This record gives sequence, C-alpha cells and structure tokens, in this order.
Amino acid sequence: MSDVVNKLWGFCHTLRHDGIDYGDYIEQLTYLLFLKMAEERAAAIPKGYDWASLKNLSGTALTDHYADILRKLREAGGLLADIFAQATPRFNNPVNLKRVIAMIDEEDWSAMDVDVKGAAFEGLLEKAASEGKKGAGQYFTPRVLIKSIVRVMKPDPRGKPEFTIADPACGTGGFLVCSYEWLIEQAKGVFDRADAKRIKTQTYHGQDLVPRPRRLALMNLFLHGVEPRIYLGDTIYDPFRGEKNDVILTNPPFGTRGANQAPEREDFTIETSNKQLNFLQHVLTALKPGGRAAIVLPDNCLFEGKAGEVFEILMQDCNVHTILRLPRGTFTPYSQGVKANVIFFQKGLPTEQVWIFDARSNVPGITKKDRPLTAQHFAEFEKSYGDNPNGTSKRTAIERFRSFGINEVKERGYKLDITWLKDDSLEDSDELPEPQDLASEAVTELEAVVDDLREIVALVEKEELVEK
Repeated sequence: MSDVVNKLWGFCHTLRHDGIDYGDYIEQLTYLLFLKMAEERAAAIPKGYDWASLKNLSGTALTDHYADILRKLREAGGLLADIFAQATPRFNNPVNLKRVIAMIDEEDWSAMDVDVKGAAFEGLLEKAASEGKKGAGQYFTPRVLIKSIVRVMKPDPRGKPEFTIADPACGTGGFLVCSYEWLIEQAKGVFDRADAKRIKTQTYHGQDLVPRPRRLALMNLFLHGVEPRIYLGDTIYDPFRGEKNDVILTNPPFGTRGANQAPEREDFTIETSNKQLNFLQHVLTALKPGGRAAIVLPDNCLFEGKAGEVFEILMQDCNVHTILRLPRGTFTPYSQGVKANVIFFQKGLPTEQVWIFDARSNVPGITKKDRPLTAQHFAEFEKSYGDNPNGTSKRTAIERFRSFGINEVKERGYKLDITWLKDDSLEDSDELPEPQDLASEAVTELEAVVDDLREIVALVEKEELVEK
C-alpha cells in the first residue's frame, strides 16, 4: 500500500501546477478509486457512467465524460447521490486525468488486504501532514485496535429486528466496516432471508462533522453491499436526534480544538467543554437499556477536573466493567504522544467493579516501522476479557489484569487513572519515547489543565453575572 501511496502522492506535485491542491486531489482520487472498485466488485453503477466507460477515453472527451459521470451519480438518488453530493471535477488538463486513471487501473484494489480507500486517504493525508498540513489524525483509528474491540464486543444483529450499531464520530467508517466484516465472517457470508435486507439497510449508523471522511465511510460500506445511515453534523453541539442503539463503538477526535464552551444539551448532566467527556455523555444518552459501548478516550479523560463527575454519573447508570490501557504510541504517526484507553460499559446496571488491563507498562512504544501495532498486542487482553461481550464472563486476575471495587473507585473520586505495575521502560534511557512524543504528551496534559482553567473562568463569570 505504501508503494501505491507514494506513486499517487508523487503525482500530486504535478497537479499543483494544474491548480489542484492536495485536498482536491485526494477527493478526486476517492471518486476514481470508488468507480474502479465498484467495477471489481460488480456494484450497481448506472451503465454508461462506470469505470469501463471512462478508462479508454482521452482528450476533452475524457474530461467531459468524467464531469457527466459525477453529475449523473449526484442525481442518481439513494446512497449514490449521498456519496457524490456536491461532487465536481477538478481536473483542467485531460492528460493529468488520464494519467491518474491509468495509475488506478494498474492495480487490483479489491484484492488488497486493507481498507483501500481508507488506507490511501490515510497515507496521502500523512504525506500532507508531513509537509505542515494538519488534520490526518482525527480521522483514523488503527485497524488492529478496531478489530480487537469488535471481536470482544460482538456486534451481532442476526435475529434481532431492531438491532443497530453506531459510531457518532465515524470518520472513514472503520468501526462500521469492521463490524460488518466480522459479521460476514461469523455468518460465513450467509444470512437468513428475514435478516439479510434489514442488516444491509437498517443496521449501521454513523455521524461525522467533516464531509470528506463521511463520504469515504459511505463509499466503504456501499462497496460492502451495505446502505448505512451516516449523518453530516456535530454530534455534541447539535440537538440529539433521539435515535438509540444496541452497540456503540467510537473514537472521538482528540484535542480541545473547537471545544471552548460547553454544549447546551439537556441530556448532559455534567457541564464541561471537554469534547471527549461530552462524547461519553452522548454515548450514555444514545444507548438503549441493555446496550453496550466501547469508547476510546485519552488519559486526561480519566483524571481531569470534570472526569470524576462524569464517571460517577456513568457508573450509576452503567456497568463500566473494563478499561484497556493502550500501548504508548498506538496512534502513531498521527498522535504519537497521546496516551489512550478503551472504556467498555453496558447500560442499565450500576458498576460494582472495574477490571483494568494494562497493555502499556513495560511494553515498547509503538513506531511506524520498527515496532508497528499488531494483533499480538491485544491477544492477552481478548483472552482475559472473556466470551461475553457485556463483560460478565468469569475473569481471573493476572499481572496485567486487576479488578477494583466500586468503593475503591469512589475513594479515588471516580478518577480511573489507576496503575499498579512499575513501568521499568520509563527508567531505561534506551526505551524512552522520542523527544517529539514526550513534547506531545506534555501538550496533551497542558491542554487538560487549560480545560480545567476554562471551567473555572466560566464559573467565575457566571457568578459575576448572577451578582449583577
């Protein structure tokens, strides 16, 4: 995949002379990749407006027909219209368009064992980020981590007519795609007639704030034969739609950007400007009774100012049964310094004990090339979690897996940054994180302090208004 990305990215420099910036180029690539993969998978594209109708043209006939294809798909109705909404051609020079089409046509994309468009999009954004552009990291959760979460959560809609699986910060749709791929594997590709249509058209829901990743999520699921419902909008600040779900799997965007005020949501018990804590409150609202969730949260969400208050509420309404401390560098190369966790809970029962699995202490930090994230990093966790997706399997304490009773959690003010293993790697100069990673960690912790200060300023201002 990296060779393909390098080839596609190398051509971006040529296109800049044609007035096409990196963002437009990536977007046009997704349209063309979609058409090629739709042909490979025999997906339903209007005849005469497909890849076969495009690839043998040249000159102005090519650019004119490409514009016609985008217009036709915009007007096609249904999911195709949603995918190609506002799609416009950006190629001015037919020679450049022809060259991109030829590059794409050389590859058998469907045979690659990756989420191709997601991986290409990710790789190209990484290239852009390395040149000073920002924004790549907010869209992606490592596929290895997603698959591990899906395996323990078992999002199985078979035989359950109202069952829905949602990701309220879906990015390019990784959690939804992996959930469907897991289901296909479990069902060996065969569904009961009563289940088949419902699973493909009513089960997978999502939302994202940014149009491009949302479009990729729609494309990814369409190419899997699934018609998802994916909204474009702000999950936290927009009014709650009232839709409840059986399973929610999500990794809300890290950082505090745009989070300088608390959302006005009546269903949010705790007022905070922390985006991730607000996503946690949203997930609590959006779960059906008995529903289960897994949410990725950075470390500061386990200890910062309002974290204890949010987790106190959560633990009254939900069984917060498991926390997975992720290896350092899990989100390399996008957010290397972010230390994060996965919080697993079921709505409807209060928490009595929390099991914490430490997959971080004395584990070498993840790097993109020398020590990439692999399934082996989570094998012991999955075994310890057990077969029951609601976390009720009988569990045995081991060195990395310990339980803490609710009284002990209360004594800590519901702050869940609990560690017990001595991390020898932090004292080994050869194992210390890279300087930029340490700096990124420091920035993350400073942002948490800034969040706390914002809360204090807001309280002071509110009291001054009351006194006036």
